[in-house]
Amino acid sequence: MVGSHLQYANSVMAPRRISDIEKLEKVQKRATKLIHKLDRLNYVERLKLLKPLTLKYRQIREDMIQVYMIVHGIYDSSGN
Repeated sequence: MVGSHLQYANSVMAPRRISDIEKLEKVQKRATKLIHKLDRLNYVERLKLLKPLTLKYRQIREDMIQVYMIVHGIYDSSGN
């Protein structure tokens, strides 16, 4: 659930500064603790089990999707 919210805002916000990326990482870290069976594992172990997409990967993927849509004339710039 957290990942989808971060991905939705990713194209607008596109955090590039280390401090902003670290703040988003803290959100993800807290969210992984909410999973009952994983709450006793450390953060690295939780990430290994969940295998979430990295912020950098999501940014690149979203950028590529937007370029594809613009090139193929299917990009809706009106925001609808």
